[in-house]
Amino acid sequence: MGELHWKTSITKIEPNKISVRGYPIDYLMGKVTFAQAIYLVLKGELPDEKTGKMIDTILVSSIDHGATPPSTLAARTIASTGSPLNAALAGGILAIYRYHGGAIEDAMRFYIEGVKRAEETGKNLEETAVEMVKGKKEKKEKVFGFGHRYHTNDPRTKKLFEIAEETGYSGKYVAFAKAVQKALEEVLGKHLPINVDGAIAAVLCELGFPPELGNAFFIMSRTPGIIAHVHEEQTRMKPMRKIHPTDHEYDGPERGL
Repeated sequence: MGELHWKTSITKIEPNKISVRGYPIDYLMGKVTFAQAIYLVLKGELPDEKTGKMIDTILVSSIDHGATPPSTLAARTIASTGSPLNAALAGGILAIYRYHGGAIEDAMRFYIEGVKRAEETGKNLEETAVEMVKGKKEKKEKVFGFGHRYHTNDPRTKKLFEIAEETGYSGKYVAFAKAVQKALEEVLGKHLPINVDGAIAAVLCELGFPPELGNAFFIMSRTPGIIAHVHEEQTRMKPMRKIHPTDHEYDGPERGL
């Protein structure tokens, strides 16, 4: 082996054989869900059905949020120029960062620090949350994962926590997120409910994922929605149009479920 030889533990490729984390991919096909396969490739082990359901719930929760998010507007704008789908999709994904989707990573770091501090000091989660929120206020720093420009009671948060309870992933991090919500109201005098990013962050902590993968889940979740917007832009709209960020209306079906 030469000096440039290196190793990977993710996928092994041989003639007529593909193994992902040790499992033949043709064995996985039809046996595991896409969400379970994502868990496998990221964590190195197959999840049980409840864990797969939790991952699936996370991915569905952020699949799309209309035409106004920066990632969607960027992708539609690029598509309007005549660029191909891959270029428009890449542009949309590049628009996802700290203030758009990136709140998941920041919230995860905050939750991990809070739970660790509570365990080290012997204080309860509520006391720790108040102390940390006060610290953020003094530094004039934002607590990510709370409040939403549209929703005062994000239905996705409620559902995520319901499924977390059902699957056994409603533990200390979910409890700390709820404690932070109360602390924000106490310290800032504002009702800033946990938004979908904050809820996803709490559940990803419960699942044992590192914060640096937080944004990846938002990207994986939002990609199909961006693709749908790009395809609609390319097939329904005139090229090089002026895309107003808010002056649009929904004309699709109303399912009434």
